[in-house]
Amino acid sequence: MTCALIEEAVVSGARRASACAVLGLSVRTLERWRGAHPEDEREGRRQAPANKLTADERATLLDTVNSAAYRDQSPHQIVPHLADTGCYLASESTIYRVLRDEQLLAHRGRAKAPVRRVVSAHVATGPLQVWSWDITYLKTPVRGVFFYLYLILDIWSRKIVGWAVHEVQSEALAAQLADDACRLEGIERGQLVLHADNGAAMKGKAMLVKLEELGVMPSFSRPRVSNDTGALKLIHPAL
Repeated sequence: MTCALIEEAVVSGARRASACAVLGLSVRTLERWRGAHPEDEREGRRQAPANKLTADERATLLDTVNSAAYRDQSPHQIVPHLADTGCYLASESTIYRVLRDEQLLAHRGRAKAPVRRVVSAHVATGPLQVWSWDITYLKTPVRGVFFYLYLILDIWSRKIVGWAVHEVQSEALAAQLADDACRLEGIERGQLVLHADNGAAMKGKAMLVKLEELGVMPSFSRPRVSNDTGALKLIHPAL
């Protein structure tokens, strides 16, 4: 039946490799099925590994990792602790494998288990929904002296909705720019998301209070993700 389905897909214009991939097969498996040996004649491993744990060693390993001294530790911690006492039961990967086989592989420790969260994203379907802003350096004729360009960009239309150049980075100046841009564009409460990185001016009290007054939702880059904001780089490579 599988061969018939794949051939039907090929006749309809699909590539044989793609059709096999959809069913979780390789092309070589299909060729074997269609050849003189349709059955899988591979015998697999002929003998157990020489270093396989015996039943007694496996029992000792389980008793040790589940003992009061190690039940709150991961195999990554257990192996070096045992090595410090001159005891070696198995490698870290072997301990993980044994725990998995015994259905004992769970979060070990008093700390709260890590939680996987869906990364939230703000998607603009039109103008004046999501803005991105940043501060960048502007060179001056004096070496080591810079001006600072404050710029707010609408990520949908790529329109520069606000900008200013100052001699310092300041959350108060950033708050004033956000206030001017929102009033100029007629932003209503609950209409806009303003995204930025995690700089001091972006998370300053004056800036956050101003956004609260304007009804603008602040949004910040994820930790260790440097390209969440690229407003200035998308305007001009020199910036």
